[in-house]
Amino acid sequence: MKRIIITAAFIIAATAINAQQMNHSEGAGTTTKEMSKLMKSHKYHELNKAMRELWSAHMYWTLITVDAFYNDPKGLNAKLTRLLQNQKDIGAAIVPYYGQAAGDKLAKLLSEHIQGAVPVLTAAKSGDKAALDKAVKDWYANAKEIADFLASANPNWPAKVTEGALEMHITHTIAYSVAILKGNYSQSFGGFEEALHHMLSLADILTDGIAKQFPDKF
Repeated sequence: MKRIIITAAFIIAATAINAQQMNHSEGAGTTTKEMSKLMKSHKYHELNKAMRELWSAHMYWTLITVDAFYNDPKGLNAKLTRLLQNQKDIGAAIVPYYGQAAGDKLAKLLSEHIQGAVPVLTAAKSGDKAALDKAVKDWYANAKEIADFLASANPNWPAKVTEGALEMHITHTIAYSVAILKGNYSQSFGGFEEALHHMLSLADILTDGIAKQFPDKF
C-alpha cells in the first residue's frame, strides 16, 4: 500500500506542471543551401558526434544513478560523481565557441539540474507529497534557467524550444523513475529509450545552432 501511495504521489507531481512537447523544427530552423553545405563538413559531423555522445552519456548516467538511488546505495556516490562530471564535459564542449565563463556557467546550471533530482527522488521514496511538489517545481524552474542561458548565447536556440526540451527531459526522467520505483524495469527501459531519442534531437538542435552562428568555423 505504501508503495502505491508513493508512486501515485510521484505521478501527480510529474503532471503538476504542464511541460509542452517541443517542436524540434523550430529550433533547427529552415535548412538553407548554406546550412546544407555546413552540415556536410567534417567539422560539423565532429561537433554533432560529440554533442550526441555527451547527451547520450547524460541520459545513461542519469538512468543508472536513479536506479542506484533506489536499489544500490553503496554505488550511488560513484555514479552520481560520474554523472556530475558529464555536466562539466557538456560545459567544456561550448568553450571553443562561447568562452570559458560561458562553459562554466552551463556546467553549473546542469550540475544544479542533477542535484535538483535528489530532493525529487527523496520525497518520492518517503511519500512526502508536499516536498515532492516543491521539488518538482524547483526542478522545472532550473530547466527555465538553462533555457534562458542558452537563448541568451545563441539566437538559434529560442528559449521556448530549449525550455520545452528540458522540461520534457524532466518529464521523461520522472516517468521512468516511477517505473524503477515500482520495480517495473521493462517499462523503465522503454521510457528511457524514448527519453534518449528526445535528447539526441536536442543535441542536433544545439549543433545546428552553433553551425549557424559560427559558419566560419565549419
